[in-house]
Amino acid sequence: MLINLLVGGPEAVLPSGFYEWAQIQPNWVGADQGAVRLLAHGITPCLAVGDFDSSTAQEIAMVQQQIKRTVIDPQKDDITDTEMALRYIRHYFPGVTQVNIFGATGARMDQLLANLLFVLKPEFECFLDKVKLYDRNNTVSFYRPGQYTLVKEQGMKYLAFVPLTPVQGLELPDEKYRLPKTDFLLPISLSSNEFIGNKGHFTFSRGVVAVIQSCD
Repeated sequence: MLINLLVGGPEAVLPSGFYEWAQIQPNWVGADQGAVRLLAHGITPCLAVGDFDSSTAQEIAMVQQQIKRTVIDPQKDDITDTEMALRYIRHYFPGVTQVNIFGATGARMDQLLANLLFVLKPEFECFLDKVKLYDRNNTVSFYRPGQYTLVKEQGMKYLAFVPLTPVQGLELPDEKYRLPKTDFLLPISLSSNEFIGNKGHFTFSRGVVAVIQSCD
């Protein structure tokens, strides 16, 4: 089962034509303002979660009235709205195989880092290879050790490999800038690489790697 998740980042960095596209996609979940925005564009999520601290009383009432499953938690412990949404996605949709996340980038730097690093938390490790982040200029995927084939996405020029943990044996055999098997002890962004053709490959034997396809 595929779930689409909209969180409350700036609408200006959502993919072009996002709401028109979203209206024909199934299985939406809204986190905080993401739920309000979906309803405003005629899309009724199957689940809304968050502390809704940036929403008005009228918006909260609309969410509660129109969305069957609504979880409003002003305390929210020590997790973000994105993480809270994933917690309840796992609870209500245990067969989920992919979560596409929109609205998770483009605003505060601390929130951006939280949305990039949550896959390292034990609670959300199960989502590591199931989530993908999208905005107008980037897509971000996360990988466990293994051998992979990447397909160049339409409109994307650049390719980056980002070890998020100590990584062993990262090899880029057929990208524009090749890399022999290399170990990385600290997080680093191997940025501004590119595909040669429409496919590329990479492999590594330990750690967690984020892959970013992007355009200017």
